[in-house]
This record gives sequence, C-alpha cells and structure tokens, in this order.
Amino acid sequence: MPIYEYWCPHCRRRLTIYLASFSEPAPPCPQCGRYDLERRFSTFSTGKTSQAVYEGILSDSQLKRGLVRNDPRALAEWNRRMSGGEKAAPEYEETIQRMERGEMPAEPFGESPGKSAAET
Repeated sequence: MPIYEYWCPHCRRRLTIYLASFSEPAPPCPQCGRYDLERRFSTFSTGKTSQAVYEGILSDSQLKRGLVRNDPRALAEWNRRMSGGEKAAPEYEETIQRMERGEMPAEPFGESPGKSAAET
C-alpha cells in the first residue's frame, strides 16, 4: 500500500498514513478526528539497479584486484554491495564476518565440515 503524508491544520501535526490508492479520500486525523487533512508531497527513495551496483564494483580497482586474488575481504565487500543492505541469515552473516577478518571458509556455505553437499 502507498504511504501518504498529510498535515492537520488543527493539530498542526504531520501524519504518515497508508492508503490503498491515491484516489481514496483522506481519513480523519487520528489526533483530533477532523476530516480536513491536507495532502503533502513527501520524499521517497529508490534502490540501485543491479547494473549500477556492478558498475560501482567494476569502477573500484582495489576491489577488483582483491576479487582476482580471491581475497576473502574483497569477496565479503563484494557480497555486502550485492546484497543491497538486506539482512542475511545468521549463519551466512557469520561467514561474511569471518571473511572480513581475512579468513577464507574451508567449506562452502551451508555445508558441515566433513560432509559433501549431497549429504547435508
């Protein structure tokens, strides 16, 4: 659902309200109950496209050199940039943190030591 910002001239408060559509009438002010809320322009953000992320990585010569050398720190940085800030599973996050310390995982993510991927 879209988020809209409103101004209540009686309470002198800015409100953020979720509405199903732009054409839906404004609800009453949750503070004073009046129906004369004024819709305001609000800011918004957009995420980077995959292409923009790749271009950022490719323009970073130090990161590229680290990736070519299989440097775990560079691989962790690449991973952070590609994730776009999304929170990873705790086990995955732990692996990335180890790589940031310079440790290359001995086992692929998701495998237990001594077991193949088919056994896990």
